[in-house]
Order: sequence, then structure tokens, then C-alpha cells
Amino acid sequence: MTTPVKCTACDGRGWKIVTRRGQVAAVALGMETSSREDCLYCDGGQVLVEMFEWEVFVTADGTDELGPCGTSAGQATSMDELRKALRRMDPARRPWGRITHRVYDFGTVPDDWSRRIIFRATLDAAGQVRFERTDR
Repeated sequence: MTTPVKCTACDGRGWKIVTRRGQVAAVALGMETSSREDCLYCDGGQVLVEMFEWEVFVTADGTDELGPCGTSAGQATSMDELRKALRRMDPARRPWGRITHRVYDFGTVPDDWSRRIIFRATLDAAGQVRFERTDR
């Protein structure tokens, strides 16, 4: 696969190898040179990507309909985008939104274990957006 390389994260005590999961994904995408390398000795530098998804819902006839939504790498940016989207909505339609924190790992499929709803937002009658932290 590749030439063994001394790991710099553990001061050369371990050797880096290309993981099978990373190699299979990289070959499928035609990017063998960017496949993930893991050290046999230490955890090394874990390649994780954090994303914050924001979604707006409008309650109509007892059901929630999905409205504007988006994704950002920053929590503050997602909160700003959600705030702007909620302010454009009609308060009579009772819009609400949420911010979801999601962690992506190279070569894996996203699942519910890597997803957490961290904020719920509502629009009050005065047009102000109220954020509430959730424990989910």
C-alpha cells in the first residue's frame, strides 16, 4: 500500500500504516494518496470534522414542516444564520428552529451517535429569537 512512516505524534515510537477502512474509501474515490494513516502505537492525530446544522420548522395543522436550513463549521455562524432565518418568518405561523452538532470521521457513515441537538430556538411575538440549550 504505502511505505511505512515513523509517527511524529509519539516521537517515532510507532509506525504509521494506512487503515483498511481508509484505503477502501480512498480507492473507491480514486484518491489513494489522501487515505487515512493511523499509528500502530498511539492514537495519533484523529481526523474529525465538526459541523453545526441549523434547521427552521413551521408548525401548520399540527405538523412541523421543514423550512430553510444550512450547515456551518462554526456554532456562532449557525446561530446567526438561524436567527436571521427565523426573523424573516411570520410569528403567527409559530416558527421554531434547532442547531444540531454533528461529528464526521473519515471513512465512516454518519449515524445518530455522532449527532446531538444542542440548541432549540423560538420566535416570540415581538420578533425576538430566544435560544434554549438542550441536553440531548
